[in-house]
Amino acid sequence: MNMGLGLFQEQTLKLVMTPELRQAITILQYSAVDLISYLQEQAIENPVFDLEAPREVASAKAEKPTPEIDWKEIVGNRASGEYTATKNESTYNPLDFVQQGSDSLYEHLERQLGYVKGFTPLQKKIALFLIGNLDEKGYLEVTLEEASAKLGADLLEIEDVLSILQHFDPVGVAARSLEECLLLQLEHLALDDEKIVQVVKFHLQDLADNRYQRIADKVGCTPLDVQAMADLVRTLNPRPGAAYSHADTRYVIPDVAVEKVGNEYVVLVNDIATPRLKINSFYEKMLNQQKSQEEAKQFIHEKLNAAMWLAKSLEQRRLTLMRVTQAIVEMQQDFFDRGIDYLKPMTQKEIAEKVSLHESTISRATSNKYVQTPRGIFELKYFFTSALSTSSGEATSSESVKRRIKALIEQEDRKAPLSDQKLGEMLQTEGIEISRRTVAKYREEMMIPSSAKRKRF
Repeated sequence: MNMGLGLFQEQTLKLVMTPELRQAITILQYSAVDLISYLQEQAIENPVFDLEAPREVASAKAEKPTPEIDWKEIVGNRASGEYTATKNESTYNPLDFVQQGSDSLYEHLERQLGYVKGFTPLQKKIALFLIGNLDEKGYLEVTLEEASAKLGADLLEIEDVLSILQHFDPVGVAARSLEECLLLQLEHLALDDEKIVQVVKFHLQDLADNRYQRIADKVGCTPLDVQAMADLVRTLNPRPGAAYSHADTRYVIPDVAVEKVGNEYVVLVNDIATPRLKINSFYEKMLNQQKSQEEAKQFIHEKLNAAMWLAKSLEQRRLTLMRVTQAIVEMQQDFFDRGIDYLKPMTQKEIAEKVSLHESTISRATSNKYVQTPRGIFELKYFFTSALSTSSGEATSSESVKRRIKALIEQEDRKAPLSDQKLGEMLQTEGIEISRRTVAKYREEMMIPSSAKRKRF
């Protein structure tokens, strides 16, 4: 075997992940809200184009893609075909109507602190220290001994200040445990009788597990009385400070809308919230001027090409969403006509074959995307469900089975709730082949407790 060094030519075919392709993939998987943020970031990085307020909604009826598209015209004013905007179209941004966040828990309690009369400077210092050591649920994170050592204050004085804080709004704030939080709320409602206090203090876990008979034997009452106590405790708020938490909130803007016109369903891509790209007139004039420096022209030309690719990626995202949603609507026609009980099992592979795209493209196109339909707003991935076989050999979707399980549980006798085994047997009599384990899985996914915890006296 001869081995040696040399120069050889070899022709191969492979897929190269170019920056433009990577950008198109990224834009495809963005939701409407994320796409707005992405375009704003790109507008900051690329001075050649500006963002205009959204003005239009493109429809499937007008969908007639051409082999060649004038991207400069699209970026400039979208003055042809489905890009034309009428004067009567609304220009508002739905996010403009989102309510601003309220005060933090610290600010809310600090404001109430100003209404307390007779506080000494030390007591106010103690109160601010305790307020500052509340977690996001409203519970006190430090012990009174730690507060005493940190502030150099008497332990009894800290307890007095804490007692005052625990009567602030929201009721139950500054508690040191779940039991104390619930007892503070019962005291505020004047419902803290001896038996319910005893139950909350010593039998809270049994109460959560619906062990009413065990609690009744220890407290000295009937299971029906314990059940009434449990119903009352469940109306209380175990996290009083959560209402003032400033966790990031995701707002849903439907990316696609499905409307029924006559006997047909029309798919509309929601572009009303997406800003429009427009070439900056200053850079456009500079590019056309003969006196402009060659380096400046080169810079503008590169940024213009980037803007063109961005516009092309946006258009590709719109067309892909349109095709995928149309395919889903065609396959789930019975769902739109008759409801969730007629939702068919469907996979991403089936949609990919129908629209001649790769399965990974379908996954990106439906990820974090929502569709507004005559039956409500759904995530596009909602329509991809697994299949269960029926006695007739046909397939039914898991979502319709879940709905049937929920309906059976709602109609059950609460004194003798249906077990998972019984639910499975009832579904089998209806022609749905399902095991007890699958029933338990679907019930837990719907956050429905077991039969033991649903039992009522």
